[in-house]
Amino acid sequence: MITAFASDNTAGASEEIMRAIADANKGYAVPYALDDFSNQSDEIFSRIFGDVTVCYTLSGTGANVVALKAMLRPWQGVICADVSHINTEEAGAPEVITGSKLLPVPSYDGKIKTEDIAAFLHDKDSFHRVSPRVVSITQSTEKGTLYSIGEIRKICSFAHENDLLVHMDGSRIANAVAALDCDIKAITKDAGVDVLSFGGSKNGLVFGEAVVFFNKALSRDYMTMRKQSLQLISKMRFVSAQFNEFFKNDLWLKNARHANEMAYYLAEKLQSNKALSVQKPCVNAVFVRMDRSLITKLSKEFYFYVTDSAVNEVRFMCSFQTTKEEADYLAERINTLTK
Repeated sequence: MITAFASDNTAGASEEIMRAIADANKGYAVPYALDDFSNQSDEIFSRIFGDVTVCYTLSGTGANVVALKAMLRPWQGVICADVSHINTEEAGAPEVITGSKLLPVPSYDGKIKTEDIAAFLHDKDSFHRVSPRVVSITQSTEKGTLYSIGEIRKICSFAHENDLLVHMDGSRIANAVAALDCDIKAITKDAGVDVLSFGGSKNGLVFGEAVVFFNKALSRDYMTMRKQSLQLISKMRFVSAQFNEFFKNDLWLKNARHANEMAYYLAEKLQSNKALSVQKPCVNAVFVRMDRSLITKLSKEFYFYVTDSAVNEVRFMCSFQTTKEEADYLAERINTLTK
C-alpha cells in the first residue's frame, strides 16, 4: 500500500532536522523549555514577529488546546468552520480540556465570514447561553483554500470590534506563506490575529509545534496551561532545537514551497483525465472528484482520504518529500484504471 499521498504526516523529517536533534543530544541542558535551545528559538520568533511570547508543544492538537485555553473561560465559545480540525479531528480535546464549547458554522470551502460570526453575537450578553469569545480560522484551510490578507484583516477587525479574539490554526501556515508569497507577519500579527498555532510536524519536523502569542496579555499563565494540557516534556530542547534549524536558511519555506509545487504538478497531470474533476490547488492538497468504483479500485493500491463521500471527493496530499516520479506514478495508475 502506497501511503505517500495520504497526508503530509506520512513523510519523515528533514535531514537537517534529524541532525539538529542529534546535536541537541550532546551534554546537559536545563529542562522544561528553560534551556539555551529554547531561548535561542524564542529570539528567532521575536525576530520574525516582534515582541511575542512562544509556547512549544508536542502536537498540533496540543498547540490548539493550549492556545484556546489561554483565550477562554468555560462558559465561552469558539466560532469555527464546521470542517475545521478543532471541530472534526481532535476527538473533542478543545472542549474537554478548555471546558468551552465549539460553535461551528457551515463552510463549503473551509473559510468563515464576518456574517457567520455576526450570527452568534446575540448570545454575547445572555447568561443563559454560551457566549462567543474566540473566532478560530485555519490557514491554509482543511479544504486546501487560503484566506487572503484582506479577508483575515476583515475578520480580525470585525472580531475585535465585537470584543472577540482571533485564533489561527496554522498547522500548514508555511504552505500558506509560500503560496501567497508574503511576509508571515502580514497574515498573522499585522492582520490582527491574537494567537497563532504554528505548525512544524507536517512540514519536516519529527514532532513539535509552537503557540505564538501576539496578544501577550493572553500568555500570562501559558506555562501552567501547557503542563495541565499534557504538552510539556522535560527535554523540550528537542522541540526548540528543531525550530532553530527550521528557520535556518528558510528550511520551513523551502519545504513548503516544494510540497505546494508537487501538488500543482500532480493536479496538472490529472487535469487531462476527463473521468476526473480536479480542483486547482492553492497549497499542497489536491482535491479530486471521481467515480466511486475508481475510488474502490485505487484504494487497493494507495492509501488516501475520502473527504466528501456525498460527491466522491478524495484528497491527495503532497509533502516536502514528494517526488515527481511519485506523482507521475499516481497519475499513471489513475489513467490506467479509467481506461
